Amino acid sequence: MNAPWKAGSSTREAFVAYACDETTAEAIRPIAVELGWSDDKINKGGLRNAVQSLSVSASPHILFVDLSESGDPLNDINALAEVCEPGTVVIAAGQVNDVRLYRDLLASGIQDYLLKPLSPDMLREAFAHAQAILSAPKVDTGTERPHISTAVIGTRGGVGASTLATSLAWLFSERDQRNTALLDLDVHFGTGALALDVEPGRGLTDAIENPSRIDGLFIERAMVKATERLSILSAEAPIHQPVISDGSAFFQLQEEMRGAFECTVIDMPRSILVQHPHLINDAQVAVIVTEITLAVVGNRVPASGALEINRKDFEGSIERKIDYCVPFDQKLAANAAKLGKPLAEAGKGSKTIQPLLQLAERILGAAEEQAEAAVESGKAKAKGASKGMSLLGKFGDLKAMMPKKAK
Repeated sequence: MNAPWKAGSSTREAFVAYACDETTAEAIRPIAVELGWSDDKINKGGLRNAVQSLSVSASPHILFVDLSESGDPLNDINALAEVCEPGTVVIAAGQVNDVRLYRDLLASGIQDYLLKPLSPDMLREAFAHAQAILSAPKVDTGTERPHISTAVIGTRGGVGASTLATSLAWLFSERDQRNTALLDLDVHFGTGALALDVEPGRGLTDAIENPSRIDGLFIERAMVKATERLSILSAEAPIHQPVISDGSAFFQLQEEMRGAFECTVIDMPRSILVQHPHLINDAQVAVIVTEITLAVVGNRVPASGALEINRKDFEGSIERKIDYCVPFDQKLAANAAKLGKPLAEAGKGSKTIQPLLQLAERILGAAEEQAEAAVESGKAKAKGASKGMSLLGKFGDLKAMMPKKAK
């Protein structure tokens, strides 16, 4: 029912409602008139009457159905889906206050479920949201680009993983013109919203506390827009309020974001990776961020002693080459923080961000190669990334560190 709307069907009404009782009809009537719709389109009879009528007539763009007299709402909604034309936005109402029914109805294709009795504000919000869906621009590129999910993980605190995550998300959205979501999973100390100069909102904490609420509509309302193509989901939970999760909320968020955005960048704290290692399975690319230092504690170190090691020695210690090195530009970092902009945006034209541009290109290229490999092999998902990805997109070593399931 919520398939992409195709304009040009002149025989379709803007709005039609089927109400079981006069109280519901009277609640809808003034709001419909207020929105410029004819109140003659508010019919008596509930969902089953809607199914009978729409089986022999064109579907409206916005359809309101009353489920109050339905003994099996899910079965009846499925029957409605069979007679509704693609693009019809369906709003249902009923008297049953059950979260499972609500979730099942949304999963079946309706846009919203309103609990009776209906208030004017409730109806205005639901209808406004339906109109927004219909008026949203529909872009047909001819080919569907694969979703790209990138997890950014720091080897320790303070290495700049969050700085890179926000810059990558900004580059995907602005330079490559892809609708991008930034998911900052550091619930208490995340800086993604601060770096983009927006308020974090309560979306992430609400999702963790109520995973059953997570769906497409929740994502649309909870995500905070930083730019036209970049949205963020983050939190600033009080430090005296621990957030306990089994990881299901994080998994569902990733699932919904895959359907709503072209790119997802996940700022993934190491603690999350340890507690919920399965989250990395759905990321196509992992960016491991480190400083060229050794995280050790030295005792009786001379004040004049050199505490850092050079790149060659560092690469020798980890037995591999570093893919990209982002120079430490204190002036640019301070200016980006002052402006509330990602490093990549504040440093346009600077040599400092050249490695970030190369990294963004490599991630996009890796995802496209992976999608091509999936098509060629006839599988829904590619099992491997492109050759030479090393820590950037090759998960063999990373997954090997995860605990094995007992057989």
